[in-house]
Amino acid sequence: MLQYAVKGPGERAEAVEKPAPELTGREVLVRVERSGVCHSDVHCQDGYFDMGSAGRRALSSEWPAVFGHEIVGEVVATGPEASAEILGRSFIVFPWIGCGACAHCLEGRENYCLRDTIISGSLDGGFADHVYVPDEKYLVDYAGIEPSRAATLACSGVTAFSAVAKVLPAGPEDPIVVIGAGGLGLNAVAILAARGHGNIVAVDRRAESLEFARKAGAHRTLEFREDQPATQIAEALGEDRAHGVIDFVNSGETAKAAFLSLRKGGTMVPVGLFGGEVTLPTVALPFGCQTISGSFVGSQPELEALVELVREGTLPEVPLNEQPMSEDTLNDALEALRAGTARGRTVLVA
Repeated sequence: MLQYAVKGPGERAEAVEKPAPELTGREVLVRVERSGVCHSDVHCQDGYFDMGSAGRRALSSEWPAVFGHEIVGEVVATGPEASAEILGRSFIVFPWIGCGACAHCLEGRENYCLRDTIISGSLDGGFADHVYVPDEKYLVDYAGIEPSRAATLACSGVTAFSAVAKVLPAGPEDPIVVIGAGGLGLNAVAILAARGHGNIVAVDRRAESLEFARKAGAHRTLEFREDQPATQIAEALGEDRAHGVIDFVNSGETAKAAFLSLRKGGTMVPVGLFGGEVTLPTVALPFGCQTISGSFVGSQPELEALVELVREGTLPEVPLNEQPMSEDTLNDALEALRAGTARGRTVLVA
């Protein structure tokens, strides 16, 4: 198998060869057709996540590591217990794989599992020509959806879908703020618009990204300035304040701005992995009856529900940037995300 592996923290991805696995049970081998590039791949390439004053959370992967978790591909080999009819068919690969035995996994919430084995983490990811999947149950049918768009549903799509669910239900005119109009934020705006929400406020520091947000369904936009007071979102909203704030950046600056913009009873959903920390007045939480609900990717049932929503044709499309999969295009895509110059969602085409 050809893989694009990162040999150590901070290094470039390089093409390497690895023997294909011998399959047992319900295991499958997927020939990668599309592989999306996610900002979390940048953190994985760095080898750590910024935990503020708590230091750095080191990546658990052994090096060299193969990242990439937004995967669409064709099943080309199966273990002896897998279904024969999946051979030759193309699927989305659900990458957030749990232990399969704990209460979270049995409820279909493997993204909550404490003993997970994530594809692109402890298992080799989709920046490769083939990827190993430990059970056919992690294959999701996407018939009727364009493959590059389907690939992005495995992370940016389902992450946005799950985060949006945490601020709903809401009145149609209750302000819901989406911080960060990159691939994930645009998906959240589109999902809220598809559900008929009438007061979506997109926040970003780039005017071009805010234009994409308006096209995806945002009713209002705000250019975020990190050199301005953290109250700028609250001041823009006025007395009404936000019913919910979904923060796809989640830096110290954006987290503080998100919290200060909440109305009484509002919900803040931190999603991004930018890093840092924030100091909040503790008494404000009971007085404000507010909720902070962390959101990590999404479950397989949520991905399947999102696929059905996309099939209905009511979900506005977010911009995709298709590139041929190669060592250079992968490294260029990662660098663009690191520099903040990426627009929309980059998908590598095998």
